Amino acid sequence: MTYPPDAEKLLSTLRTGAWLDAQEFPPLSYAVPGLIPEGSVLLVGAPKIGKSWLVLAVALAVAEGGRALGIEIPRRPVLYLALEDGHRRLQDRCRRLLADDPIPEQFQYITMIEPGRVSDTIAAWIHWHQEPPPLVILDTLGRVLPPAQLGESPYQRDYRVGTALKRIVDDLPGMTLLVNHHDRKANADDFVDAVSGTHGLAGAADTIIVLARDRQEASGLLKVTGRDVAEGEYAVRFLDGAVWELHGQDLEVAREKAQTVRATTGVSDRMLDVVLYAYEHPEGIRRGELAKALDLDPRQASVYLSRAVTAGRLKRVERGLYMPVISVALLSPDTRTDNNATHITPPQGTSRCRSTPTTQGGSRNESASTTRPRATRPGHRHPDRLGQLWRRP
Repeated sequence: MTYPPDAEKLLSTLRTGAWLDAQEFPPLSYAVPGLIPEGSVLLVGAPKIGKSWLVLAVALAVAEGGRALGIEIPRRPVLYLALEDGHRRLQDRCRRLLADDPIPEQFQYITMIEPGRVSDTIAAWIHWHQEPPPLVILDTLGRVLPPAQLGESPYQRDYRVGTALKRIVDDLPGMTLLVNHHDRKANADDFVDAVSGTHGLAGAADTIIVLARDRQEASGLLKVTGRDVAEGEYAVRFLDGAVWELHGQDLEVAREKAQTVRATTGVSDRMLDVVLYAYEHPEGIRRGELAKALDLDPRQASVYLSRAVTAGRLKRVERGLYMPVISVALLSPDTRTDNNATHITPPQGTSRCRSTPTTQGGSRNESASTTRPRATRPGHRHPDRLGQLWRRP
């Protein structure tokens, strides 16, 4: 084997364990504490589900040092590449989110980019905005995604694009590049598979966030995974067609509520009763007690329990005993507990008012115990509107 003439150059980045052990690196920084970390971040969701409303709320909060999703967000430079919006629509959306507050002067945006120049455009802006590390939002990736080169597979094209985007943030530690992208429409068991295109985009990104919500439903889930962050799943709500908020006063409560949302989304009223009854009894339930509590025929109770297990809403721990699905405990950035710990999360604020059915399996009068915050006129801050943005005093 021939010794290469440029060996010194090839080994110039070689380091030892002793060198690595002696280094002191700054902690991971967050554009949105606990949710959106530094690095290349993909935000994935179905078209028209509200992704642009979410990133715009984050951009406005970052520009002024305010709140989005009910989370206090530190101020930093922000560039919003609103490539699907014009000035009028963007102004209207900002005013809906801010109510009577003016649009922050520090909020900077671009609505058009020359073809093939997205990286150059971001680099030109970053040159003048490096401290504190900035947030750049690309909405959406589909607007700037280039065609595959000659002989290049779709995976190779996606990984090339994802790597180019990641290279932008790798050169400036602490910076976040948040990229809006559509999902692949088909259902996926692993939410990472929801990313449209091949695995090249997901593989190149540091963090993937999936925003999921059924049409005509306010409740949704925000699912987070990445190289440097603990996996998380948080319950969120989309109010008045504009405002995203955590379902709960903080990430921990939203995490606990997420399990109930996931277990009860898209089910019939009777199945919802079955699942909620199980979550109200985390020690486990049996067919007989379920049938008695919900006035069901025991055979009907068996059918509902079996269907709930098949759908992953409940689990059968032993013959005849059913329990809520156990979720992995999710960690906030400063948590010091074991990441392998598990929690059974009972439902909170999901009890349903029932009247006894007149006939077995008949209809019931039901109403949710929680009420949606009423609409507010411009300039009025509803106390439940955690997702609303406002200036610091």
